[in-house]
Amino acid sequence: MPYLHIQISGDADAALASNVARSATELTARLLGKDPSLTAVVVDFIAPAHWFIGGKALAAGGPRSYHWMVSITDETNTKREKAAYLAAVHQAMGELLGGVAEHSYVHVADLRAAAYGYAGRTQEDRYQHAT
Repeated sequence: MPYLHIQISGDADAALASNVARSATELTARLLGKDPSLTAVVVDFIAPAHWFIGGKALAAGGPRSYHWMVSITDETNTKREKAAYLAAVHQAMGELLGGVAEHSYVHVADLRAAAYGYAGRTQEDRYQHAT
């Protein structure tokens, strides 16, 4: 049941957003073992004039940047799985965006099962009552 919030520098682009969401769902299922039918993805576009790296706006030119945050239940993935995921995300975003700034970020947020859930139930409750 991961939730992904992906911010991309540049103008809004529905086709790109769809491709990024599809890639996010696929990578999260393949590399982190998450159920694609429970994966939620939000893609936001940030104007290059509002995105700064080293104090300089991306509006000055150069590659695009992104921030990719995925929330998962703590203790459900290993360090090795998460490292492979980060590398794959960066490669995929480079391909989707035609290159990306080195200072683009992926954040895997490991959230406690007792404090994270959906449909009004925590992941801990789901685990405790699984059949």
